[in-house]
Amino acid sequence: MSLLSVEGLWKNYRGHSVLRGIDLKVEPHEVVCLIGASGSGKSTLLRCVNLLETVDDGTILLDGEEITDARADPDEVRKRMGIVFQAFNLFPHMTVLDNITLSPRKVHRVGRREAERQARELLDRFGLADKAGAYPDQLSGGQQQRAAIIRALATRPRLMLLDEVTSALDPALVKEVLEIIRELKAGGMTMILTTHEMGFCREIADTVCFLDGGVLLERGTPEQIFTDPRQARTREFVQTVLDAGRM
Repeated sequence: MSLLSVEGLWKNYRGHSVLRGIDLKVEPHEVVCLIGASGSGKSTLLRCVNLLETVDDGTILLDGEEITDARADPDEVRKRMGIVFQAFNLFPHMTVLDNITLSPRKVHRVGRREAERQARELLDRFGLADKAGAYPDQLSGGQQQRAAIIRALATRPRLMLLDEVTSALDPALVKEVLEIIRELKAGGMTMILTTHEMGFCREIADTVCFLDGGVLLERGTPEQIFTDPRQARTREFVQTVLDAGRM
């Protein structure tokens, strides 16, 4: 059974269809990269999966359970997912440790001592052990994004959603964030990520999905999408990226 199944998903804004009949399956331990031009619907798709956006038509199933059912509790569904955005969204008045332990303690009812133990293990694992007592404004952009990813991991999610997590970073800081994603893949984490880092996408993805105008136009292996795309629009996008020297 697929971990995530999106079937016939439509999302409209002010009469404009942002997502048009999206079908997507994600298997356990699979890494799916969503690519496409800005405005193609990639971020909206992630927000729909996390139920941050209402779905106008279609269904989303997580572990076989229809989470778009009106009777589903969005808060309960989100306990099983971690989502990280372009902006770090760390609480500025809280230390890194408190940011990371907030959801495990308040939402998952983990005791403070155990939540802090687990958080410190993650901070050590991802090179931020010495920043537990620091505040977000005392961290570099790369450190803040790593802390945001660790915060999402602290709830032990079934699925991680990563939305352009390197786009707000200076090029020198991108590498350290990409490294944490590599480690998550090595550990078997199921992920859907949107990215403009095409070289990294080619390296990390099991499946690449090209979105164009709200349609999932093509999906395949990185090799197939980047060297022999079937659709003309996919070829045009890939060629544009190549011409820009970003791959």
